[in-house]
Amino acid sequence: MTAQHVSTALSPRPTKIAIVGAGSVGASVAYAAMLRGSAQTIALYDLAAEKAEAEALDIAHGSQFGSGATVIGGGDITCVAGADVVVITAGARQKPGQSRLDLAGINVKILRSLMPQLLEQAPEAMFMLVTNPCDVLTVAAQQITGLNSSRVFSSGTVLDSSRLKFLISKKIGVNPRSVHARIIGEHGDSEFAVWSNANIGGIPLREWRGADGTLAFTEADLDAVRDEVANSAYAIIQGKGATNLAIGVSAARICEAIINDEKAVLTVSTVLDDYRGVSGVAMSVPSVVGRGGVERVLNIPLDERETLLFRASAGQLSAIQEDLGLELE
Repeated sequence: MTAQHVSTALSPRPTKIAIVGAGSVGASVAYAAMLRGSAQTIALYDLAAEKAEAEALDIAHGSQFGSGATVIGGGDITCVAGADVVVITAGARQKPGQSRLDLAGINVKILRSLMPQLLEQAPEAMFMLVTNPCDVLTVAAQQITGLNSSRVFSSGTVLDSSRLKFLISKKIGVNPRSVHARIIGEHGDSEFAVWSNANIGGIPLREWRGADGTLAFTEADLDAVRDEVANSAYAIIQGKGATNLAIGVSAARICEAIINDEKAVLTVSTVLDDYRGVSGVAMSVPSVVGRGGVERVLNIPLDERETLLFRASAGQLSAIQEDLGLELE
């Protein structure tokens, strides 16, 4: 008999993203993850079982035109089991004119019930908060679970930084992928752009000149760009009721960095420990994201004004946490 050669090579490890909340944001995360092939299995969980099942089925019907990922959904929390990343979008919706921080109290209460259940189903997962106010909820989730801060974080200003790059690129006529600039601090009203090291192709943004030789951005122009970024969500909510599509893509991108162990630098928000004198609050700063979650927080250069803005942003978040009874560590 001819000997049969059986391959002993291990097949790739199965990958799974679980999304909690089947509203417009949760469904958008699932849809983006399916199209991008962020994981082999995408699970959508919501107490509103019929809604979760319908959203999952709608996405699954198009999976043959995307990555072919398996999409499941329903009201049984066991569908979260074994996830590599759990993306939390459940919570009260932000209303027109309502600050993200106004949502804090009710959404912290939701987390107190939800997080222990999720941890039981996916004890090895990384947990990403998308629900707003995501910075405050990150602190709450970390305290509720007792997990290392590397495993509990939020999408932070990843989307805000994308908005910033989009606006700059539109102004100067280059691809946004060639713009190196970021928003840090709170994901909200006190966030700010780090103009001191923003650049395009190595040219400092403040020195970028148009074809006519004039500077593309005055300080007033930069302030206007920052304000437009900070107010983008409010404008979208006013027009369509919610922001969902771009945050869906942003969350899927962060999941990929974890699942594929990319060591990608992203402005996610995690609980800081003596970062420029700030501790016990979750804020967005450039961080290395890989299989271990937020594996390293990068201490980037800030000028004097940016340092003051960073501390002011931390102060606003600290005040909200104290009002909610979230102890600073």
